[in-house]
Amino acid sequence: MKYLHTMVRVSDLEASLDFYCNKLGLKEIKRKDVEAGRFSLIFLAPEGQEEAQVELTYNWDPEEYSGGRNFGHLAYEVEDIYALCQHMMDQGVTINRPPRDGRMAFVRSPDNISVELLQKGDALPPQEPWASMPNTGEW
Repeated sequence: MKYLHTMVRVSDLEASLDFYCNKLGLKEIKRKDVEAGRFSLIFLAPEGQEEAQVELTYNWDPEEYSGGRNFGHLAYEVEDIYALCQHMMDQGVTINRPPRDGRMAFVRSPDNISVELLQKGDALPPQEPWASMPNTGEW
């Protein structure tokens, strides 16, 4: 058995691509537009890890999605959790669970999919502003 991908439905393709690519740092590796079914499939992955894919499914006809929290979350190991959280915060992303422990943080996509960020290797030493930053919303 081989892991292929995780699929999440998105309601705003441009906002989702901005979040997953520009803010989180994934790369688009494949796209398929299916005119007959009126949907697009966009596959994203971390640079150099094309086997760890997220499939964004965008239905062309407007549809409301609920239950994003019931999905659980996506998780990514990151080189520097503080730097990535700062980058995402500078891009307007709310850090729902800040990396107070230098190890774990949570953010949410435009469709409220929880994304867990985990520090590669050992936790970084606690530092401000993260150490005293409160949680915001849910994750």
